[in-house]
Amino acid sequence: MTVRTTVVVAAATAVALTAGFAAPAMAAGAGAGGHDATRKAVRAAVQDGVPGVTLTAKNGGSTWSTTAGVGNLTTHAPRSADDRYRVGSITKTFVSTVLLQLEAEGRLSLDDTVEKWLPGVVHGNGHDGSRITVRQLLNHTSGIFNYTADETFGRTYFLKDGFLEHRYDTKTPEQLVAIAMAHKPNFAPGTSWNYSNTNYVVAGMVIQKVTGRSYGEEIRHRVIDPLHLTATSVPGTRVTVPQPSSRAYGKLAETATGPTYDVTRLNPSLASSSGEMISDSADLDRFYAALLKGRLLPPKQLKEMKTTVAVESIPNARYGLGLIDRELSCGVHVWGHDGGIHGSSSVAVTTADGRHSVAFNFNGDWSGDTDAVVEAEFCGE
Repeated sequence: MTVRTTVVVAAATAVALTAGFAAPAMAAGAGAGGHDATRKAVRAAVQDGVPGVTLTAKNGGSTWSTTAGVGNLTTHAPRSADDRYRVGSITKTFVSTVLLQLEAEGRLSLDDTVEKWLPGVVHGNGHDGSRITVRQLLNHTSGIFNYTADETFGRTYFLKDGFLEHRYDTKTPEQLVAIAMAHKPNFAPGTSWNYSNTNYVVAGMVIQKVTGRSYGEEIRHRVIDPLHLTATSVPGTRVTVPQPSSRAYGKLAETATGPTYDVTRLNPSLASSSGEMISDSADLDRFYAALLKGRLLPPKQLKEMKTTVAVESIPNARYGLGLIDRELSCGVHVWGHDGGIHGSSSVAVTTADGRHSVAFNFNGDWSGDTDAVVEAEFCGE
């Protein structure tokens, strides 16, 4: 089972985000048959209805890529191993990394309250920023209502009529948080777990308050540039995906049937620091490998990031600080995140030593088994 942590997870979750979990020589790690199991799982996703898939795996110094299906339903152009795509909630690991770097520099503490940095922002209907810590934002134990679960927001941005009219709207972080504050909290801070995109919108606002620069600028300065992630960007309000890239498709409905719409162009400010970033599979492999190898965080902060809490009803996954620990059927643990936004479903995971990584993208948001692809790469025969 996947811990589904997307901004938009499939057409069926249009009105309420479901919180659950979701070159060189060929790399080893897929049994004696190399990557045969992974290749089959990718093709199965296309047979299940995903327009196209792009995947890159790395193991030590070896890299292997595969694609299946199409990147454009009109021209039937294939997907490329170099495709850039919207990564949705994978953004959260980048945001958490920046906050943990700031903690290592002594500029904030994970135990600081939200109120200390953002007075009056998390307030109303039972929300109280003076009782919520930065740590609770990052591991989703704050209880803050998830703004994407607001019914009006869902109709406006996830369903056909609303999306086609409002796809280019600009939403500020303050506006997104205000949507959440119109609802009661899910629970008292620290007493339970619930995936909330609002947590990471607030986290991005904390980064700006501490540094005086936007969370996107800090990610570029601290992560993208040092790791030379040339395909990775924080688009802000830019509505296009840089080339090379494929089209992204969605149903814009509460069911997985019916017409398919091209949803490539949209203003990603509706996701903000909870899920607006763009990357490609090679960059995501490089990012998560560097993170788990300790290249981005000192040992103390990496340990904090890997300190996990239980995800209710999902026995094989636990959530850290923007990082998911998942035990696969063969006993292998992988660390990473998944992410979804209109027309795009992505996963990026790596082993604890950062040696074996895989990242991939479906350019449709209503079908396909991402779990099967991960299982095939690390456990397949």
